[in-house]
Amino acid sequence: MPLAHVFGPVASGRLGRSLGLDLLGGRVCSMDCLYCEAGATDAHTCERAPYVPAPVLLDELARWRDAEAAKHGATPDCRTPSASPASVRLDHVTLGGSGEPCLNSDLARIIAGCRDILPGVPVAVLTNSTLLHRDDVRADLAGADVVLPSLDSLVESEFRVLNRPCKGVTARGVADGLLGFARGFGGRIWLEVLLARGINDTAENLALLRDYVRQLAPHRVDVTTLSRPGASPRALPVDRDVLARWSDELNTAAGCPRTAPAGHDPTAATPDDGSRRAANATNAEAPVPPVPLIMDTEALQEAVLRSVTRRPQTAPQLAKALGAPLDAVRKALDELTARGAC
Repeated sequence: MPLAHVFGPVASGRLGRSLGLDLLGGRVCSMDCLYCEAGATDAHTCERAPYVPAPVLLDELARWRDAEAAKHGATPDCRTPSASPASVRLDHVTLGGSGEPCLNSDLARIIAGCRDILPGVPVAVLTNSTLLHRDDVRADLAGADVVLPSLDSLVESEFRVLNRPCKGVTARGVADGLLGFARGFGGRIWLEVLLARGINDTAENLALLRDYVRQLAPHRVDVTTLSRPGASPRALPVDRDVLARWSDELNTAAGCPRTAPAGHDPTAATPDDGSRRAANATNAEAPVPPVPLIMDTEALQEAVLRSVTRRPQTAPQLAKALGAPLDAVRKALDELTARGAC
């Protein structure tokens, strides 16, 4: 049975070789950002629901694990069926999707299930931070190893224009919710700020965010911009010198090592898996090269299609992440394109 919600692995600049889990099953989000590479939000909501129920998602993840083991001629330990085969080489399993993953009310069960199915693989969660003021969301996220929240502007007018949040969601409310979550979270927080030219790249926003990250004290700040077309032509990338200056100032204010700006280099590693943010990640740990695999044509096409429908990638990026020969990946892309699948 094809996998509908597990995709990748993808080569991520921040998360290494990362397996993506789509918790939404569609474009369900509390924002409708101009830069969203998945297109306009279909369901604009702050209501939580089991959009992809935990049993469905975790069954797929277990099947992915077993299939990955079989490719290497290994099988899970029959005495501990949930054990992760040594041949499954991942740096992270990342919870995302085509929207806001914290909207999935089964989030805690999914995080716990990931730990059971892939023990030893850190769990990362992407979030636009809009629900972090809620006690239930904070409790659900407590089980993650890494949370990657975004906050693009603390200027309310910029926030409304760029992020187009649900009614009642404000920049200040999002910022306060993230601060409250961070105080009780024992894992790592990697903040992302995406800049769009002429919208949130203002001196006022930089000054407000500089003061804010001093309070938040994240483990890193990634300043990014668009590297691919977003949902609206109004969203345009900023220049590299702008990225460098913002990265320097925000990481210095947060007490973090500086991260190199990115977002203009088409060969840069993709930032995550399932994130709707239309930017390349900033400099990060290098991915662990996967073991080259031999997949049949149909299996490779399925893996490529699942990955590119959620995250645009080049053929070399796909080959590196999937551990497949570059020529085979290019052939799979050509055949998928010829039949109109991607």
